[in-house]
Amino acid sequence: MNVHLFRLPLLCLALAGCAPIPYDAHRAELPDFARAQHASSIHLAQDGWPEARWWTRYHDAQLDALVERALRDNPTLAVASERIAAAQAALALEKSAGGASLDLDAGLNRQRYSGNGLFPEPIGGHFYNDAALQLKAGYDFDWWGKQRALVAASLGEVNARQAERAQAERTLTAALAQSYFHWQLLSARAAATRAMAALQRDIVAERRARIERGLASIDEQHIAERDLGAFNEQALGLDAQAAREREALRALVGETAPAGAGPALSAPDLSLDLKAQPVAAGIAGLPAQLGITLLARRPDLQAARWRVESTLGRVAASQAAFYPDINLSAAIGLDAVSLGRLLRSGSRTMLIGSTLQLPLFDSGRLSGQLGVARAARNSAIADYNAAVLRAVAEVAQEGATLQGLRQEADAHAGTRAASSALVESSTRRMNQGVGERGAVLLARQSLLRQDDIGLQQQDALLQTEVALIKALGGGYDADPLRGSAAAAAAVPSTTDASPTTSFH
Repeated sequence: MNVHLFRLPLLCLALAGCAPIPYDAHRAELPDFARAQHASSIHLAQDGWPEARWWTRYHDAQLDALVERALRDNPTLAVASERIAAAQAALALEKSAGGASLDLDAGLNRQRYSGNGLFPEPIGGHFYNDAALQLKAGYDFDWWGKQRALVAASLGEVNARQAERAQAERTLTAALAQSYFHWQLLSARAAATRAMAALQRDIVAERRARIERGLASIDEQHIAERDLGAFNEQALGLDAQAAREREALRALVGETAPAGAGPALSAPDLSLDLKAQPVAAGIAGLPAQLGITLLARRPDLQAARWRVESTLGRVAASQAAFYPDINLSAAIGLDAVSLGRLLRSGSRTMLIGSTLQLPLFDSGRLSGQLGVARAARNSAIADYNAAVLRAVAEVAQEGATLQGLRQEADAHAGTRAASSALVESSTRRMNQGVGERGAVLLARQSLLRQDDIGLQQQDALLQTEVALIKALGGGYDADPLRGSAAAAAAVPSTTDASPTTSFH
């Protein structure tokens, strides 16, 4: 008898050879992060990665309060948190599926047995109680690591969901800062346009005075009035854009106030605020090297990476299904045909057994499942590779744009300086009696136009700065190998004609 017991495992292993694992001929390759760099020609004044609370570098208490409120109240983050909770529940379920189990079963039935059935008198033809109390124990040895691989796959999904929430926070804070700056600068441009309109009204009055003295034609007055109307239209348009941006801010912070009430934003003379606290000082830096660090700094890349980890676990579990599965079970209990006899020694029952699941012929089901898992792995790797390329391109594009905008702003500073000098010279000539007031008004208006161009450039700079901060991860910082050791330890090596591509 003992000889047969020793032969049984050998027979199982021999039969397992009848279900070979198909060769993995189409494994996707992971990106080479050493080549993930931006062009060396892109240089910014600052060098480095953004901080976790990067928006505080603008020293705007109002922006800080809006960001804190958005991170607390925005429903998008609540959805991301619920997805994390669902993934954690799935992980707990996978963890509970393996290992030891212990169950207690109890039952009490009253049944009349047939007088013409299997049981003769005195059982047949009478009612009896059937009472049972049983304690069952089982253990899944998980010989080939199938359950551990499924746990690792679920862990990868949890980590991916957590990275997705960080990505949602990064997207939200960037969108909020961009909307806030745009609202500020639209309001500042509206104020500057009204100042130009005020000067234009003076120009209209000056044209009328010249016409009365016979020094100008009526056409000059009509042209001045036309320009005044254009300034008024532009100011109204900027007000409408600022109101639209204000509504976008309300949505981002989760504000539910009635339309028209406006978010909790103070509205001083924003042009004065911008002059007193210039926010285009350039806080965005561009690191000289990206490489593997970009993976740790971008939560969307981390999410894609953990998706690959999850699919690797699914592949390992599908491979483990090709091997025999042997589990043990045992039970002890009491069973009697009457409740009064249940606790007697003669009612004892005992069971010790094992189960063997051996794949022999399944019409290609296991091969199909493995093929689906491998295809999902390759798809996840392809998505990850594409995400890496997009991330590097996004950093390079935003960096190049910001570099160009700063150069353009430097050039504009010379143009504004010339306009300011023209105002001074024309004013001096008027005071000396050799110049006209109309020339001074036009010079001042020209300077205001340059200021408006400067505000537009400042808006573009801020939008691009925040976009670059977002492209660099927005202060998110994760160890590229965090959690990978635990996940790898949970997935045992399985024999395969072509081993699964390692992510690390």
